[in-house]
Amino acid sequence: MPTGIVTGASRGLGLALTRSLAERGWRLIVDARDANALAAATAGLDDVVAIAGDVRDPDHRMRLVEAAGDGIDLVVNNASLLGPSPLPRLADYRLTELKRVYEANVFAPLCLIQLALPRLAASAAIVDVTSDAAVEPYERWGGYGSSKAALEQLTAILAAEHPELRIYTVDPGDMRTQMQQDAFPGEDISDRPPPEDSVPGLLALIEGSLPSGRYRARDLAAVTA
Repeated sequence: MPTGIVTGASRGLGLALTRSLAERGWRLIVDARDANALAAATAGLDDVVAIAGDVRDPDHRMRLVEAAGDGIDLVVNNASLLGPSPLPRLADYRLTELKRVYEANVFAPLCLIQLALPRLAASAAIVDVTSDAAVEPYERWGGYGSSKAALEQLTAILAAEHPELRIYTVDPGDMRTQMQQDAFPGEDISDRPPPEDSVPGLLALIEGSLPSGRYRARDLAAVTA
């Protein structure tokens, strides 16, 4: 039974991926900040250990890795922080808020990977969830987008330093999630596809043999369909 860690698993893409992996026989250690939401989301899923907490908390990250044990096959850094809503222009961005975004989207994923590295199985995969905002200069997306750009560069360097592992950034595309709604308050986002549509692309990375790099989930899903 392969073992994986998935952060941000109480809703959206994290929950959709957790459900899919559980159905495929994975043992999973998952987290989210809201304990009640996490418990409700993972109720009834076999071999899923839910540990509520904030990925920015060093003790919480250690609990995730210790619960996974040795021979970890997968680490998915999915938990993210959008930042203030409505999204502010960079000229008006409070640095205290920007620091929180970077702590969640850049430092926490790297810290979790650092803890997990000595425990990874030989064929392990690391998947860092990114966004098109990391490569496109969308107005008002400076905080979130720049944090994801930093995450992408860290991931690429980790891949260069650890050629024996499969280390990916994956852009899931627009999704009908709470984060998307927070990014566009008051707008109708019902035209966005559900996060489940992005899962096949992630599975292609997790269970495949593609080289380390940056991928778009829906491109992978189209190729593997």
